[in-house]
Amino acid sequence: GLGAKSDKMLFKIKGKRHQNRSDEELLADFRTAGELVVLGELYLRYVHLIYGVCLKYLKNREEAMDGVMQIFEKLSVEIPKHNILNFRSWLHVVTKNYCLMQLRLEKSEKEKFSEWINDPTVFMETGTDMHPLDDEDYSESIEGDLEDCIERLKEEQRICIRQFYYENRCYNEISGNLGLDEKKVKSHLQNGKRNLKICLEEKNVRRK
Repeated sequence: GLGAKSDKMLFKIKGKRHQNRSDEELLADFRTAGELVVLGELYLRYVHLIYGVCLKYLKNREEAMDGVMQIFEKLSVEIPKHNILNFRSWLHVVTKNYCLMQLRLEKSEKEKFSEWINDPTVFMETGTDMHPLDDEDYSESIEGDLEDCIERLKEEQRICIRQFYYENRCYNEISGNLGLDEKKVKSHLQNGKRNLKICLEEKNVRRK
């Protein structure tokens, strides 16, 4: 079973139980009247399939459950735009695309930090007394500062930063490793980034 949260979810996505009606008939009804109960009936037939696909890609029960809800909400907007011949196949594609987009958002977050962390100008005020960027000693000192600042972070922030950006782990892996809620992991990453920036800026002021 999907647990208590799925009961709430299934309560929200409820239909009239037209067991004898085909997907195509329910789809046509929804297109005509736009009633969410009809869409709910259709979606309920495939809710376990959707959950399974989300779990396979996102590897996290909470995120998979969120996916089930988000995709249902997307359908009322997406269905009128498409000529759907096979609802099950089309829904599978929509689900897969949703999951890939979620994974891409996570990846872009990593890439943004990687660029941010490797660009010394992020932490430096521009000015004539600034070291030239191609100075090797300068680049090494920035790297040393970064390492030192990471060491100074609170333990959970430090572990999250290292696992996410250096070991390339995703939110759900880190939450599993640390036994933390994913929202906590995201919060530690945000606070860690902010504290790193403050620490690096302080070092830069002292160096001038």
